[in-house]
Amino acid sequence: MQFKDYYETLGVEPTAGEAEIKTAYRRLARKYHPDVSKEKGAEERFKAVNEAYEVLRDKDKRAEYDQLRAHGYRPGEEFRPPPGFGGPGFGGGGFRFEQDFGGGGGFSDFFESLFGGGRGPGRAQAPQGDVRATLSVSLEQAHAGGKQRISIDGRTLEVNIPAGIAPGQVIRLAGQGRRGGPRPSDLLLEVEYRPHAQFEVDGRNVLYTLPLAPWQAALGTTVSVPTLGGPVELRVPPDSDTGRKLRLRGRGLPGKPAPGDQIVEIEVRAPKASTDAQKDLYRQMADAFDFDPGRG
Repeated sequence: MQFKDYYETLGVEPTAGEAEIKTAYRRLARKYHPDVSKEKGAEERFKAVNEAYEVLRDKDKRAEYDQLRAHGYRPGEEFRPPPGFGGPGFGGGGFRFEQDFGGGGGFSDFFESLFGGGRGPGRAQAPQGDVRATLSVSLEQAHAGGKQRISIDGRTLEVNIPAGIAPGQVIRLAGQGRRGGPRPSDLLLEVEYRPHAQFEVDGRNVLYTLPLAPWQAALGTTVSVPTLGGPVELRVPPDSDTGRKLRLRGRGLPGKPAPGDQIVEIEVRAPKASTDAQKDLYRQMADAFDFDPGRG
């Protein structure tokens, strides 16, 4: 098993703050998302980026990882967890279940050796002897609901995920916890959302950043925008600028009394001028506009 440098994977320094780490993750996740990327090995890079973010976004996991990294391990070196690392209680502890659909989306052996997973011991006991675990679900699954398979003690269980389930909610599987004793205990699955390459969540609302070319933002356009329920057409008004927010009503997560919305935030991106003709167009724009971005 090889040591992984999660900071190198995200392209950030070990001193990077939460905002920098999140920005780096979103940029790389968009770049390597299997649905849009044409680059060779994009799926594996996408998984590596997700794994790195899973560790560095969590202050407990990051602290434990930094402690390990301080031992001098380098990327690609053969790795064996030192005594006291890995197993129950590491990085916040508990029994963790990831999506199990026959491959794709799982974490590496390196991650599992440190933080555990749905394959081994490390079950946390709830007060009445029940077993408590974390169930990590995708935003798509939280939106639509459905079935998810998990493995525990050599058994495969199918969990029903209700549409609109929120982080922190608990799914109880009666009799599926600790075996033995007068009666089997229950398995309590506390839900968390997995990081998403395109979306963030604010309550029931889903947040999405829409990149636009300067002429699209200035002149207005209609673009196809991804949502958890599938792509929709969005009209962007003329004279839109970075930071402007547009609302797709009812396109957030299901809930009562009403579903959330999708908030689309515009981000204007200037294309790189690679040719003389393109540079000349920028010069013409500079002459045509009396514009100082510092004045707005």
